[in-house]
Formats: sequence, structure tokens, C-alpha cells
Amino acid sequence: MATHMTEHHNYRNTRVERFVRPFQEFAHNQASGGILLLVCTVAALVWANSRWAASYVTLWHTPIGLTIGSFSINHDLHFWVNDLLMAVFFFVVGLEIKRELLAGELASPRQAALPILAALGGVVVPAAIYLMWNAGGPGSPGWGIPMATDIAFAIGVLALLGDRVPFGLKVFLTALAIVDDLAAVIVISVFYTTQLYLHAFLAAAGCVLVLLAINRMGVRSPLPYAAIGVVLWFAVLQSGVHATIAGVVLAFTVPSAVAIDSADFLQRGREALSMFEAASSSHKSVLNDESQQVALEALEDASEKIQSPLLRLEQSLHPWVTFVIMPVFALANAGVALTANAAANLGHPITFGVIAGLLFGKPIGIFGASWLAVRAGAASLPAGVRWQHIHGAGWLGGIGFTMSIFVAGLAFPDEAFLSLAKIGVLSASLLAGIVGSVLLLRSHS
Repeated sequence: MATHMTEHHNYRNTRVERFVRPFQEFAHNQASGGILLLVCTVAALVWANSRWAASYVTLWHTPIGLTIGSFSINHDLHFWVNDLLMAVFFFVVGLEIKRELLAGELASPRQAALPILAALGGVVVPAAIYLMWNAGGPGSPGWGIPMATDIAFAIGVLALLGDRVPFGLKVFLTALAIVDDLAAVIVISVFYTTQLYLHAFLAAAGCVLVLLAINRMGVRSPLPYAAIGVVLWFAVLQSGVHATIAGVVLAFTVPSAVAIDSADFLQRGREALSMFEAASSSHKSVLNDESQQVALEALEDASEKIQSPLLRLEQSLHPWVTFVIMPVFALANAGVALTANAAANLGHPITFGVIAGLLFGKPIGIFGASWLAVRAGAASLPAGVRWQHIHGAGWLGGIGFTMSIFVAGLAFPDEAFLSLAKIGVLSASLLAGIVGSVLLLRSHS
């Protein structure tokens, strides 16, 4: 009877695993985030141009508020997506930037030189090209739109190409996109802050001092940082600086050091495993064996202390950002109503400036700055990477999407101008992804 039950249990587990495995593989595939983002983008466009277009607008303008005593904050759903959920996105971006600066490709000046200079070229040239059509006009605030690279889409394309592109190129593009994100954060905080309210700004500064203090005290639990982070977000929101900047600031206060070194971890791990092995000879279940539970707690404690809180938070939040926050952002922001004269809008200075900036400014800036850096001896190409690869990666840098749409929302409160900018971002990102993929495929042959 027991054997039959065991076989049935194993068979059931096998069936469950067969059902779950495709979803697990999808979740661990680097390209899957980009695929889901693309699906949500298409869904938003279809929805906004269907007979149910009114429901799309109504949904994102649904009022949602919070009232506690005399305190009250009331905004529509679109605000909560763009200002609160995207603050979490920027928090993870901040964690990635800090990790890269401390121990990644940006930690070594020689390694960091190429992606940093390439990113700067990919920031300055697109902005300059955009301003060629919009300087002094109503579209001039949008100069920051074509500066950004969407890391999820760009790395997703490279992941789909697989081993047909060298690993060094993936590292280069990832580091470039992170520097790109840092530049976008600086631009948002400096150039898209219209008015500064000193009392709220000082409150935010106070929150940062408290965060730095608890970091200095060795506090490693994420809960105090999260609690103070909420207050920081609200203070930044009230200060006039965009609330998402609070996410980046919070990320830079999260501890990056480990509590024990590798030797100490190995010693503690061996002691815990020996304790567990000795206790398991009693043949008791872990549920009622106190010695086994103590051994497991000791092993868990050692595992937690050998990990950096920064890395642990980044790894735990990354799936939520990739599979929830960014798709929801796409669904809320990519729904542009395409009118009968949508094709004519491509020639509008705002739309054309965004397209030209992303589609031509990015590859020119990235490739040109890379070539100059290598030519001057300030940097060198990664192992296995040729100039054809840098050229293709430069085009992938023209996939702006998430950050470009986000900046467009800050630059243009006017819905008509915002729609023109979004059309430019979507058109350029699609073409840049296609051209970049073709170029990289041809470089492999």
C-alpha cells in the first residue's frame, strides 16, 4: 500500500513538474523579460485603438487614495504606476549601478573606460540630434528622451541571439546600459525638476542621513531601510524632485559588505552540517527534532551573513521588476491612439527628433566614442569583440522604450506632444532592434 502511494505521489509530482517546468524556464530566460514587455506594449496599442479605447483611458485614470487621520494622498492609477512602482524599478537600477561600481565592470578604470565613454557618446549625440529639430521650439524640453537605452529589451535581443554574439559584447552592452541609466537619473533629477520645495527637500535629506547612519551601525535587515525608504519617497515627492529618484538614493544606502568572510562561512557551514548529520541519526523528523532545527538555523544564518544585503535585495526584486513592474508600466504608457494622420506625425519635429536621436544618434554616438577611446589608447575592445559587434550593439542602444517613455512623460505634460514623443520612441525602438539584430547576425557569418 505504501509503495503504491509513493509511486502515485512520484507520478503526480512528475506531472506537476512537466506543467511547471516551461514556466520556470521562461522565468529564468534572460530574453523572457523583453518578450513580456513586447507583449504588453502590443496589448496596450491594440487596446488603445480598439472599440474599448475608452475603458483603457478610464482604467488608468481611476482614482486611488490613502487616508490616515488628517493625512491623505489621492492620485489616479497612472500616477501610482509611474511614481510608486517605477520608484522600485529605479531602486533596482540603483542597486545594479552600485554593484557595478563596487565589483562589476565599472569597478576597474581600464575595464570601465569603454562602456562609460561609449555611453556618454550615446547620450550626447542623440540629445544634440534631437535639438537640431527642436531647439527653441515647443518640443525643446524633450531633448532627454532619446538619451536612454532600455536594458531589458537590448539584453533580451542579445539573449535571443545566443552564442552567435561573444560574451564580451553582452558584458559591454550591460555596463553601457547601466551607465546610460545613471545618466538618465542625473538628467531627470537636475533638468526635469521644475520647482524645489525646501522643507520637503530637507526632510528627504534627513531620511538619507538616517539611512547612512543605520548602514554605518551595521544594520543589515531590509525592513528599516524599507520603512525609512517609504518616508523618503513621500518627502522627495513633495519636494518637487521626481519621486522615483528616491529609489536610486535609497539603493546607494543599502549595505554592500558581507558580515563574514569565506573562511568563516566554510567553518560555520561545516559545523552546522556536522551537527545536522549527528542529529539525523536519531531518525526523527526535522519537524520535531530540535537539534536538526538548530543546525539548519545556524546554516541559514551563515548563508545570510556571507551574502551582501545589496545583492540579496537585487536578486529578490529583479523578477518583480522584470515580470510585473515593467510590463505594467508598458501597459499603462504604451497605449497611444493612432489617428488617420499617424503617418504624417512621423514628420513632426518632436517625433522625427526622437526617431533620429534614437535610430541614428545612438549608433553614431556609441560607435564613434568607442572608436575614439580605443584609438586614443584609453580603452580596448573586450576579448572576442570586433568593431562589427560594437556597430550592432550601438543600434541596439537605440531601443529606448521604458526610460525614454518615462522621460517623455516628464518632458511633456501636454497629451498631444506626449503622444508624438511616444510614437517616435516606439517606432525607433522597433527599427533599432531589427537593424541591430540583423547586423549582429551578419557579423557572426
